[in-house]
Amino acid sequence: PEVAHFHTMRINQPTGKFYTTEQLRKVCDIWEKFGSGMTNMHGSTGDVILLGTTTDNLEPCFQALAHEDMDIGGSGSALRTPASCVGKSRCEWACIDSQAIIYDLTQTFQDELHRPAWPYKFKFKSSGCPNDCVASIARADCSIIGTWRDDIRIDQEAVKAYAGGEFAPNGGAHGA
Repeated sequence: PEVAHFHTMRINQPTGKFYTTEQLRKVCDIWEKFGSGMTNMHGSTGDVILLGTTTDNLEPCFQALAHEDMDIGGSGSALRTPASCVGKSRCEWACIDSQAIIYDLTQTFQDELHRPAWPYKFKFKSSGCPNDCVASIARADCSIIGTWRDDIRIDQEAVKAYAGGEFAPNGGAHGA
């Protein structure tokens, strides 16, 4: 009620959604100055969503974020912010470098985030393995998913030893 403006801004997340505490403090300080101070960390798109500012504060906020090497994310009928899982940096199952792929796509198509050239929203997402932690199949128009491309290797002797009780059940790991 009685609100003349309530704009929302999105910050393009770093690949894999890794932030330093210093980056988060800067985001919060900038948003305290130019907005309501309310955020939604990684809404359904993966961006940090900054909720509530006035029209007059949009450009100064954008400039303050740009000064801290942050960019606004995409919304509306445009390329949405590309997103990836943590990939090889933290996941033993990664079959591809999902972060490098999304970084490359972001750099290639950054202008499409801010200067919409498409008639409808479009989302890229990349998961390093078929577990699809970033939900690319369900939430993207173009899913890039790492898969295993070799013959399955089974140590038949280890299977027999496990079945015979020689290995204690411990989540598939071998050893003491």
